[in-house]
Amino acid sequence: MNKEYYLVEGDEKKGPYTFYELSQLDIDTYTEIIVGDSDTPQYASELPELNDYFEQQGIYFPTEDNLASFGKRLSAFLVDYFCWYIIVANVATRAGIVVLPTTYNFGSEVPPSMIKLSLILLGSFLIYNTICEATGLKGSLGKKIFKLAVVDIDGQRLSVPRAFLRNLGVVLSITIWLPFVSIFFSIHRQAWYDNLAKTYVIVTK
Repeated sequence: MNKEYYLVEGDEKKGPYTFYELSQLDIDTYTEIIVGDSDTPQYASELPELNDYFEQQGIYFPTEDNLASFGKRLSAFLVDYFCWYIIVANVATRAGIVVLPTTYNFGSEVPPSMIKLSLILLGSFLIYNTICEATGLKGSLGKKIFKLAVVDIDGQRLSVPRAFLRNLGVVLSITIWLPFVSIFFSIHRQAWYDNLAKTYVIVTK
């Protein structure tokens, strides 16, 4: 027997609708729906049968099956970081903002110019990722290459403050060279800054 669905709008209950009819309506993740004889409304995002409907709109809910692995996240990060480093280093040196030493012995005192370049790199990397994750891209170039997206619990793109908070954590993690280690200790494959910002990195189709 096919399920019947009812839309809840204020105190009004509209329907019943078949699943096909429901999928033709203009519903969003927060649309309240009653299924069958139940008296309890649910958000559309809570109904698994609507996952394909939302994915067609570019909304991917984080699930056990689509959470990104350590390997994919690391690969995307390396693409982003080293591409960004090359761009920023070239622009900064050609514009005369930073003058790098011709020689540097590992272990010796770090020249101020290299510290300045690192600060410029990390600051611009923070801004770059924040913008990418707070737009319809839902992620940086590296994430797009590996078909990854950063979303909230409802599968939506991040707000600017949330994206900034998340990427501030990314930058802090880079400085201690441990950006993704906490993923291994999380049942939702979240880095500590994902957990802080309540975000998820997922694999899209």
